[in-house]
Amino acid sequence: MGAQGAEFAEGPAVRMALAIATAELRDAGCDTPRLDAELLLADAIGSTRTQLHLAPERELTLAESDRFAELLRRRRAREPVAYVLGKRAFRYIELRIDDRVLVPRPESEGLVETGLTLPTGARVVDVGTGSGAIALALKHERPDLDVLATDVSADALAVARANAQELGLDVTFVQGDLLDAVPGELDAVLSNPPYVAKKDLETLQPEVIAEPDVAVFGGFDGFEIVRRLVPTAVQRAPLVAIEVGMGMAETVGGMLREAGASSVEVQHDLAGIERVVVGRR
Repeated sequence: MGAQGAEFAEGPAVRMALAIATAELRDAGCDTPRLDAELLLADAIGSTRTQLHLAPERELTLAESDRFAELLRRRRAREPVAYVLGKRAFRYIELRIDDRVLVPRPESEGLVETGLTLPTGARVVDVGTGSGAIALALKHERPDLDVLATDVSADALAVARANAQELGLDVTFVQGDLLDAVPGELDAVLSNPPYVAKKDLETLQPEVIAEPDVAVFGGFDGFEIVRRLVPTAVQRAPLVAIEVGMGMAETVGGMLREAGASSVEVQHDLAGIERVVVGRR
C-alpha cells in the first residue's frame, strides 16, 4: 500500500483484495470503506457482494485485478461510488448515474412514499428530477399515476430520459425553472431541491463537492430555491412535499403555511432527522 495505492498482481484472493482496499479507503477518509471496497470489487469481477462473501478465496484474474485497481484509484480520490460504478440502486430500481446529476440518496425515499399515498390517476410532478430517481421510482410502484418531472439542466434530463427508457417507465420530462414548464392542474408537487448552503462549503465532504453545483447549492443560506418554489407549488397543488436539510424543516413549514397550506407535517428519515416537509391545503 502507500500514497499511490496498492497494485494488485494476478492471483490475489477476494479476502486479501478486500482487506487491502478497505485499509486504503479508510486512510483516504471514506466514511464506509468496507462497503465501498465490496461494491467496487463486486463490479470489477462481475459479481455481487453476497457472492464475494460466499467465495472469499476466489482468485482474481489479471484483468479483474487491473479493473479493481482503477476503480479503487478513483474512489481513493473521493469520487462518489455511484460515479465510479456508473449506477445506483434506489428503492426497487437501478439508475445509471454520472457526474451530470446528483447521486440519489435513501433520504429521498420519503418523497416517493408520500407520492404513494396519492389517489388513483393523480397528476404529480417531481421538481428538480436530476437522474429521475423520485419520478421513476414512483411510476415503477404506482403505474396508474400521471408522473411528470422537470429540471433546469438539459444534461440532467438526458440522464433521466435514458433511465426512463432503460426501465421502460412512462414519465414526461420537461426542461424549465421549477414549475414554469408544467402546464395544467396538479395533484401533488414533490421536490428534492438544492438545499446545501454555500456558506457551509468549506465543511463539505469531497464527494458532495464533486456533484453538480446546480443540484447541490441552494444559495448562501440553502433556502433560495425553496423560497421560490413554495408559493407557486402550494397555489398549484393541494399536496406539496419537499426534502430539506438538517435544521431546515421548521422554516420550510412556515413557508408552506404562509403560502396557504392548512396543515404541515414533518417526516423523519432513518437517522431521525427531519427530512421531508409535507404541506396540504
